[in-house]
Amino acid sequence: MTHFGFVSTYPPTRCGLATFTAALAAELCAGNGDTATVVRVIDGPRRARWIPSERSPVSVELLPGRPETIDAAVAVLDRCDVAIVQHEYGIYGGPDGDEVISLLEALSVPVIVVLHTVLAAPTASQREVLRAVCAASACVVVMSDNAVAILRSVYRVDESKVSMIPHGVPAQRSRPAHDEANAKRILTWGLISAGKGLEWGIRAVDLLRERRIPVEYVISGQTHPKVLEYEGERYRRRLEGLVAELGLQDVVTLDDRYLDAPQLAELVDSADAVLLPYLSEEQATSGVLAEAVAAGIPVVATRFPHAVELLSDGAGLLVDHADAQSMAEALGSILTSDQTGSAMRDAALRRSPVATWPVVAERYRRLVTSLRAVDAA
Repeated sequence: MTHFGFVSTYPPTRCGLATFTAALAAELCAGNGDTATVVRVIDGPRRARWIPSERSPVSVELLPGRPETIDAAVAVLDRCDVAIVQHEYGIYGGPDGDEVISLLEALSVPVIVVLHTVLAAPTASQREVLRAVCAASACVVVMSDNAVAILRSVYRVDESKVSMIPHGVPAQRSRPAHDEANAKRILTWGLISAGKGLEWGIRAVDLLRERRIPVEYVISGQTHPKVLEYEGERYRRRLEGLVAELGLQDVVTLDDRYLDAPQLAELVDSADAVLLPYLSEEQATSGVLAEAVAAGIPVVATRFPHAVELLSDGAGLLVDHADAQSMAEALGSILTSDQTGSAMRDAALRRSPVATWPVVAERYRRLVTSLRAVDAA
């Protein structure tokens, strides 16, 4: 039996890392006697607070600028067989999150670091922080081949300690038949921030309306907690203003609820296309993209690295950043041709079985087994 330790944001925090860690921990410990302990990272003063519970795997919390919480985390994690640490620059304290290095270097158990962001053009500080994080780890996991190449060329990380394990996704499910008489539904979901480029998606939908293609656009998600902390709902108000300016109130829905897994699955199943108009040109991992492909829904995405890699075999179309015309043309080609949409769904479903959570968890389990064998030798 294995006792897994995790370091990450974690529910009730609502963010991609928290959801990822909860899903991975649950799958690793699903009825096989393995157990999990979580060090919950608190990455901002407004995060939902943890209430100790016998049912929760959370043992302690790690707070920025509080070195005593690093000591408490080390004490807890060193009682585990392995520590699986989720890394994003913004969730740990210090310049570019460098406080996590002290935690990693103090641990005596093998450490697997999962990199959710691998910048191709980092600042000098970001580069040195990530190099130190990788150096303090027994193994580094990334979620795309592109990230492996960047680690090698930009950060000079020894490729022998890097493993590519895709982002986990729910198991495939049958999708309900759609009423062809209804408007085609375009969907974007996830936490909202200006980097998502949603104004370009709204403008693309306006162009589709001008072409008399009946569509509706659903943008589902709360404002990102860090954005809410620093600027409130300013970006959402801008989007609402644009919808009103273009007269799209009956076409575009801005749903600010945080959906639970069954609600989100129902919403995703209702979509005819997923639009990811992200402004970032460096996004190495997108859980939303991975889930959309796994659900067999045609995707239109800007050319960020994960999209270029995941859509290369025909599961969607790549478009230019900040280009409503390009997005409208891609969406139109999908929504007006059953043959195009069907071919994309087939391509997506051929890929998704290798990334379901049970398969992904088994790859982590094998990685942990190999590290424990080396550690015992």
